[in-house]
Amino acid sequence: MSGEAPVALVTGSSSGIGEAIARRLGQDGYRVAVNSSRSTEAGEKVAASLPDGLYVRADVADETEAGELVAAVVGHYGRLDVLVNNAGRTEVIPHDDLRAATPEVWRSLLGLNVIGTWQTTVAAMPHLTATGAGAVVNVSSIAGSRPAGSSIPYAVSKAAVEHMTRLLAKAVGPRVRVNAVAPSLIETPWTADDPFFAPIAAYVRQQAPLRRVGVPEDVARCVAHLVDATYTTGQVVYVDGGSHLL
Repeated sequence: MSGEAPVALVTGSSSGIGEAIARRLGQDGYRVAVNSSRSTEAGEKVAASLPDGLYVRADVADETEAGELVAAVVGHYGRLDVLVNNAGRTEVIPHDDLRAATPEVWRSLLGLNVIGTWQTTVAAMPHLTATGAGAVVNVSSIAGSRPAGSSIPYAVSKAAVEHMTRLLAKAVGPRVRVNAVAPSLIETPWTADDPFFAPIAAYVRQQAPLRRVGVPEDVARCVAHLVDATYTTGQVVYVDGGSHLL
């Protein structure tokens, strides 16, 4: 297998940040498995546009489907070198509207953002370990470390992902590295329908050190760096134009 191109699985990669990550890794020579739970047609188009892409529909919040996703990727390519846990969702809820953050909202967001990340990583770990140099990159958010974000349940879920990243890095080294990226405001298809995006974007453009809103390719570049950074593990890297300094 040493002569074969390495393989990356990017969850939640039919559009936005995940799509940009899949495309960047494809440019870097990876055979890339694209995934989504609903946007099957879009995911298939992304995979078809990659040099050696594969699309697998799976909801990583479901333990069985997360395992089947990893099995399908390994069955197709024969190996797995990189896992990018990008699949996630949010609910826009004002932080002071406590009753709106119902137990159902908490279960939904934690189920995908945290448990989905965990069980996909667990399913992938034997294959990542077998390479001797596997890498996991989790996609968090600046809301995971600051009192901000689209809702309190979302922010808490990303805080959990960040600490999971550190704990896993300590547990699975030296054969597998685990890092995370923490974007701030990124312009994606999600934000197109978000009524809160425009005023926050205006603030970022005026106040953040780099004076612009991020784009998915900004996150993809940082993910690609962490995949390649062979002496880096347990890190959470802001991709925010300096917004964490505000």
